[in-house]
Amino acid sequence: MFENEVQTRAAICGTGILLGIVFVLAHLPLIILIVPVAVLFLGLVADPEETHAVWYGMLNTFGIFDFSALTDAERLNYTQKKHYFWFGEVGMAAVLAGVFAVPLGIFLASRSEISLAFISAAVLFLPLLVFLPKLIQRAMKADTDAAIEAFGKNEQVKKVFWTFFISMAGLVMARVVDPATAQQIIGLITGI
Repeated sequence: MFENEVQTRAAICGTGILLGIVFVLAHLPLIILIVPVAVLFLGLVADPEETHAVWYGMLNTFGIFDFSALTDAERLNYTQKKHYFWFGEVGMAAVLAGVFAVPLGIFLASRSEISLAFISAAVLFLPLLVFLPKLIQRAMKADTDAAIEAFGKNEQVKKVFWTFFISMAGLVMARVVDPATAQQIIGLITGI
């Protein structure tokens, strides 16, 4: 996989260009073109080893990353880039969760108020972000212990989960109780 730096950069840049073409042909809002432009930019400036670490994190989310297939030099190199590996894991977990949560939010938005649809989709998104990758890894019988031993436990998932959970709880609280009461409760919690 991507042993040549030029091929790696060409593949990433090609992905950004194709994604941009799809977004334009789908008549999506132009602001969404930030995503393919960012992918194209990363293809031009990112270090291929960091890109590989992100890719391995994405594969690990699917349970198809075989840590034993790497050479000793690759293992040492990629374990030093564990934050990129974790970024790949969290990013792919978010994509997997969004595959189910976004259509649910769109469906509910046509049937109820937009804030209720958003909250319902977020409530579905949160458990999927954490548990869906673990279910996939278990189903694929992946050797997650080797990845955890090399890269450590990904604490980023917990941070993302709790950030979303607290923000969703704030939305629910602001929706259920009046805004003045919600602001007083938040003030008591934060000590302001």
